[in-house]
Amino acid sequence: MNMALKPDPTEKMMFQLTLRRRGVSDQAVLRTMEEVPREMFVDPRDRNEAYRDSALAIACGQTISQPFVVAYMTEQLQLQKDHRVLEIGTGSGYQAAVLSRLCKQVLTIERYRTLADGARKRLEKLGYYNIEVLLGDGFDIPAGAGDFDRIIVTAAMEQIPEKLLERLDPGGILIAPVGPHQGTQTLVRVVRTENGFDRKELVDVRFVPALPGIAREL
Repeated sequence: MNMALKPDPTEKMMFQLTLRRRGVSDQAVLRTMEEVPREMFVDPRDRNEAYRDSALAIACGQTISQPFVVAYMTEQLQLQKDHRVLEIGTGSGYQAAVLSRLCKQVLTIERYRTLADGARKRLEKLGYYNIEVLLGDGFDIPAGAGDFDRIIVTAAMEQIPEKLLERLDPGGILIAPVGPHQGTQTLVRVVRTENGFDRKELVDVRFVPALPGIAREL
């Protein structure tokens, strides 16, 4: 990594302290958040801001989520090393990179070609080889993709589609921000049980909207 781009050690220390103070306690998640170079996933103009606990703008009108939200959502998934994970909304690839250190395989779907291509190149350059980036529609997962142990949605859905829930394996967990596209959403955690789906509301968040289809431009 270019020395000029190295984060300030004090910022990295505060980054970890903030996550712990806000309740993230899973040591594997905390270690992964420390190891994944967030500064490589933000706009180059924002690299001095990479480790502050705030969302940052990226291309195509999208955002990279604030570190706490990334860590919290990851912790709620209770990932295991043999898990296969679906992410809807690749963005810059940061959340996928974090997930990939904690599971076997990540399939991440992005509707903007610019973001998908950029994330694919970035992840390959950084050596995250267990991630597949797919340009596609997060509301219409290809049948050939199979089912998943975990599903994470990183854009706001007004409701969770039934056909997305059906892609969860038994015992699987899905986490998604649910609510109106404009305003505040609630993170919802859904567990697939023998009898159906157990749903739990967690914390309020703000995400960009999840939209159907592949974007015609960008």
